[in-house]
Amino acid sequence: MANILTRFKDIMAANVNSMLDKMEDPEKMIDQYLRNMERDLSSVKAETAAVMAVESSAKRKVEECKEEISKMETYAKKALKAGNESDARLFLQKKETLTTKLQTLEKDCEIAVANSAKMREMHDKLADDIQKLSEKRTEIKTKLKIAKTTEKVNSMTSASGLNGNKSAFERMEEKANKMLDEANAKAELNTPKKDEVEDLMKKYNDENSDENKGSSAIDEELEKMKKELGL
Repeated sequence: MANILTRFKDIMAANVNSMLDKMEDPEKMIDQYLRNMERDLSSVKAETAAVMAVESSAKRKVEECKEEISKMETYAKKALKAGNESDARLFLQKKETLTTKLQTLEKDCEIAVANSAKMREMHDKLADDIQKLSEKRTEIKTKLKIAKTTEKVNSMTSASGLNGNKSAFERMEEKANKMLDEANAKAELNTPKKDEVEDLMKKYNDENSDENKGSSAIDEELEKMKKELGL
C-alpha cells in the first residue's frame, strides 16, 4: 500500500495551469498531456479499485469477527442456563480471543479506509483535472491561433515592416514611371517631324480647288438659265 501511495503522490499536485505553463508548444502538447493524464487515470482507477477491495474485505472481517463474538456470548449464556459452567467458560475464552483479534482487525480496517479515501481523492482529483483540461482544450487552441495571427499581423504592420514594404512599393513605382517616360521619349524621337510649310501649301491648294469647282458649277447653271430664257 505504501508503494501505491508513493507511486501516485505527485498526482495530488497535478494542476491544469501549472501543466500549461510548462508546455513548450501548448497547441501540440495539450493533446499529449491529456493522453498521459488519461493513461495515469486508468492506472489510478485500477489501483483505487484494488485498495477499495481491501477496505471492503477489512470491513467484512470486522463484521464477521463481531458476529462470532456475539455468538460466543450467546452460547456462553445458553451453557450457563443449562448448568454447564465449564462450557460457558470455554465460550467466553473464545470470545476473549476474538475480542483481541477484533482490535487488530479494526486497526487494519481504519488503515484500509484511510488508504481507500486517499486513493479515491487522487482518482477524483485527476479525473477532475482531465475534465477541466478537456473543456478548455478548444478554448486554449483558439486563443493560441488568435495569438499567433495577432503576432503575425503585428510583425507585418510594425514600423520596420510597414515602412520596408512601403519603401519597396515606392521604388517599384519610381522604376515604372521612369520606364514609361523613357518609352514615351523613344516614341517621340521615332516619329518623323512634319513639314509645316508643306502642310500650309496643301491647305491653300485645297481651298483653291474648292473655289474653282464652285465657280465652274455656277457658270454652267447660268448658261443653262440663259438658254431657258432665250437670252
